[in-house]
Amino acid sequence: MSAQAQTVSQNDKIFSRDFLYIWIANFFIFLGFQMTIPTIPLFVKDLGGSDQMVGMIVGIFTFSALLIRPYAGHALESKGRGYVYLIGLAIFVLSVGAFAFTASMLFLIIIRIIQGVGWGFSTTAGGTVATDLIPPKRRGEGMGYFGLSGNIALSFGPSLGLTLVVLISYQQLFLLCALCGVFAFLFAMRIRYKKVDPAHQTRVARFDVLEKSALQPSILLFFITFAFGGIATFLPLHAIQRGVEGIQLYFFIFAVFIMISRLFSGRLYDRKGHKLIFLPAVSLILISMLLLAWLPNTTVLLTAAALFGLGFGAVQPALQAWAVNRAPADRKGMANATFFSCFDLGVGIGAILFGQIAAILNYTSIYLTAAASIVISILIYVFTVLGKSSDNVKVG
Repeated sequence: MSAQAQTVSQNDKIFSRDFLYIWIANFFIFLGFQMTIPTIPLFVKDLGGSDQMVGMIVGIFTFSALLIRPYAGHALESKGRGYVYLIGLAIFVLSVGAFAFTASMLFLIIIRIIQGVGWGFSTTAGGTVATDLIPPKRRGEGMGYFGLSGNIALSFGPSLGLTLVVLISYQQLFLLCALCGVFAFLFAMRIRYKKVDPAHQTRVARFDVLEKSALQPSILLFFITFAFGGIATFLPLHAIQRGVEGIQLYFFIFAVFIMISRLFSGRLYDRKGHKLIFLPAVSLILISMLLLAWLPNTTVLLTAAALFGLGFGAVQPALQAWAVNRAPADRKGMANATFFSCFDLGVGIGAILFGQIAAILNYTSIYLTAAASIVISILIYVFTVLGKSSDNVKVG
């Protein structure tokens, strides 16, 4: 092999030293976060909260993250990746640790707002740092591998949280979650971040809160994560009401099938683009929502987990790579901010709306509404994207 070929091969390498550090840091922050996802609703109930309050507690967190992401996107380009990432991780650690000392609903709401700020900073920065480190020609594959860090955390984080909350107190659980954030911070300190390029520092426009080139895939993501909000928030309660066991296994199966899908979906995106991924993936998610609405037994619960994992594991990194690839070089941070803002907006609106639906109707209606949201994403894709080959694959 010639020296030039070896250089090209090295430039196309995904698993560099810094990529491994961001991967591990992302794993720990997601592990700490995932342990709180199924336990926060139980904690709210323990404090005397209603279904509406559960939805509000989840929703206010996601809206807090949503509001901070545009600033995070600009700060990534003007102040640097490390600045934003480390501040976000520190805020996350302090806020999750503060849950251990929360005894009132008002204080919990305040802390959740602060946690959302830390989450908005850290996840926007983490995705952008990973984007910097992945060769453009392998971005779909690389983002899939990066996403595995969060998926592995998801594979046992919620189950671990639900198991621990039976064995230890909520206070001890939340301190363990904060400790995961500390580990993330320590690994993040070792990353060699991309330096701020003065030539690429963007002027913050008054209403510059998103990257327009990333809107199309981000809007599609919104309707998908709208459905995700119903699972993350109300599925444990739905399963208890139906007398269906295996909710801990649901999250494990979901994450395992996400990992399986990402072993091939990233490479498929890099070679063929989103048109070969989107419709099959969201169709699996649609079937999953209908199964959860039905939910007669554990077998159906775990089948829904597998289908949702396969679908979401394929479509989420494909949409993120699509969003980032279309953005100019000095707007990658804002592209990630726009993408995750729509992610948060979907989860937040879904959680709040589903809380009202659960109170007025029932948990089954939550998943029928989620299925309708998936149908909307399919219709938007069919009528606004299909046939436009220029949007299919673009790397940069």
